[in-house]
Amino acid sequence: MATDAAGEISELVSKLASVAAVLNPDAMRKEADSLRERSADPELWSDQEQAQAVTRRLSYLDGELSRLDGMKRRLEDVGVMFELAESEQDEPTRDEATRDLAAIRTEIDQLEIRTLLSGEYDAREALIAINAGAGGADAADWAEGLRRIYLRWAERHGYPTEVYDTSFAEEAGIKSTTFAVKAPYAYGTLRGEHGTHRMVRISKYDNQGRRQTSFAGVDVLPVVQQADHIEIPEDEMRIDVFRSSGPGGQGVNTTDSAVRITHLPTGIVVSCQNERSQIQNRASALAVLQAKLLERKREEQAAKLNELRGDGGRSWGTQIRNYVLHPYQNIKDLRTGFETGNTAAVMDGEIDGFIEAEIRWLRQQGQ
Repeated sequence: MATDAAGEISELVSKLASVAAVLNPDAMRKEADSLRERSADPELWSDQEQAQAVTRRLSYLDGELSRLDGMKRRLEDVGVMFELAESEQDEPTRDEATRDLAAIRTEIDQLEIRTLLSGEYDAREALIAINAGAGGADAADWAEGLRRIYLRWAERHGYPTEVYDTSFAEEAGIKSTTFAVKAPYAYGTLRGEHGTHRMVRISKYDNQGRRQTSFAGVDVLPVVQQADHIEIPEDEMRIDVFRSSGPGGQGVNTTDSAVRITHLPTGIVVSCQNERSQIQNRASALAVLQAKLLERKREEQAAKLNELRGDGGRSWGTQIRNYVLHPYQNIKDLRTGFETGNTAAVMDGEIDGFIEAEIRWLRQQGQ
């Protein structure tokens, strides 16, 4: 085997061992065995939401364990391939081994990113809320484009999503939307996406075809769990029911099943029109409200700590990324400096490079 390939394989074996030490596969196997026992209990399935949470967590653990075992085997196999190529002077095999080694390095780097997710809520599933900002119809169209980016990103990774609410704009696009990414560590992975996203492109809604700048805001919240104790007294909420509607006022159903909850002390308003049942929509809307109140509480605590440190707060929570499609093609994160000219791929959900750079940047900031 060539010295440089042997050295890289040795480096990756060591790196994988370090990653495994943090991820703790023994503890993961123990948790997976416990969850398997729970999933075999017929009583669990009387609570469908809890049962789905158990099966999602079990699927995640099994997948991560399989991934770690697979990496070890692939590193052994690629070493054998290099030795075979060397002894037989086989260039096609050497080329294949080189490609495999590069792919393995990328996957181990991605696994290493997971070890950086150690925040209080990082292991949670995520709620994403997108709101159109300044820019009229272009901003509403851009908000819809951002929703597609995150849903395509989740689809690429095999993460289930559930759209709770969408408010459609009159001309095109959406005013706002809220959806969940139902995968472990979704919050820790996506929380760096929180902030204002700026789009520059030729407007589809300007009959003179001029360049337009538009904005959309992204909020990323951790899904509330039973241990969070976010209790909301009934007299602090106003609950309204209304008929669900689709684009252009098209009726989704003929019953008043959509639910809007206003939290009177803070003025926070959430709504859900995803389910046919008013009871289901109310439960989903309440879960979103609890997540927003939990995040508000966390931000207040962080602000107090920042005040003690003499830190003005999370300046990164404002404009975070520029998407320029005209007069040139470039998407750049203003905090990390990560950028790409492959704008079509980003618009189709390929944002892992941005996300990984964010995770490393947030860790460096102590956030």
